[in-house]
Amino acid sequence: MKGRILIVDDEEAARKSLMDILRLEGYQVSSAKDGPEALRLAADEPFDLMLLDLKMPGMSGLEVLDQARAIAANMRIIMLTAHGSLESAIQALRKDAHDYILKPAKPNEIIASVGRALSDRADAQRTRRLIEQAEATILQLKAVSGVETKPEPAIGIVMLSPDVQVDLERREIWHAGEKITLTPTEGKLMKVLIENRGRVLSHRELVLLVQGYQTTDWEAPEIMRPLVSRLRRKLAQFQGGEEWIANVRGTGYVFNG
Repeated sequence: MKGRILIVDDEEAARKSLMDILRLEGYQVSSAKDGPEALRLAADEPFDLMLLDLKMPGMSGLEVLDQARAIAANMRIIMLTAHGSLESAIQALRKDAHDYILKPAKPNEIIASVGRALSDRADAQRTRRLIEQAEATILQLKAVSGVETKPEPAIGIVMLSPDVQVDLERREIWHAGEKITLTPTEGKLMKVLIENRGRVLSHRELVLLVQGYQTTDWEAPEIMRPLVSRLRRKLAQFQGGEEWIANVRGTGYVFNG
C-alpha cells in the first residue's frame, strides 16, 4: 500500500474525481464532505496525507488545518484552492501546509504534489528513526565504558481509580482485563493532565505542553476542544470517568482523576 489519503471537499464531484485519480495510482483513499467529518476520521484512522479544500461552508479549510495539526501532527496537508483564494493558500503554507493546488487541477499535477508530500513525510520519519538509533547507541557506549547516565524519570503505570489504570508508555487504559488504546496525541494529553493533577491548565498551556507550539488565546480553545472531547469519551467508559476532566469556564481544564 503506497499511502493513506483523506480527501476533504464539499463538492461531491470533486471528491469522486480525486478519489478515482489517486486510487488508480495505488493509494488507499477516504473522503469527507466537511471539516467536522474530516476531523473525526483523522482522529480515528492514521492518514498519511490530507487533500483539503480551502473554501467550504461552515468550517473553513484553515480551521480544519489548525485542528488537524493537533490531531495528527505527522500527517501532510495539501490545500485545494481557486485562483481567488491564493492569499489564503499562502496563509495555509505559513501554518505548515505542505503545498497548495489550484482548482481545477490536472491529474499529473495532483499526483506529483501528493508524491512530493509523501516523500517528504517518509524522509522525516527516517530522520527521526536515525536520531533515535543514534541516541540509543550513545547510551549503550556510555554503559559499556562505565559512564554514568541519569535515566529520565518515568511515570509508568498510574491508577486513575481503584480498578482503572493507565499505562502512559503504551498509551493504554486497563479495567478488568479490558484495554482501551489512546492515540499518540491523546496519550500525550493524558500524561500532561496526570502530571498536573488538580491544577488548572489554560488552553494555551495545554497546546504548548501537548503540541509543542505557542498559539493565541482565541485559537487555543479551538485546537484543544476536539482533543479533550475525544479523550473524555474514552474515559467516560469507566465508572466516574466522565468527571475526571473538568471544564474551568473561560480558562481551560483541570484533571481530578
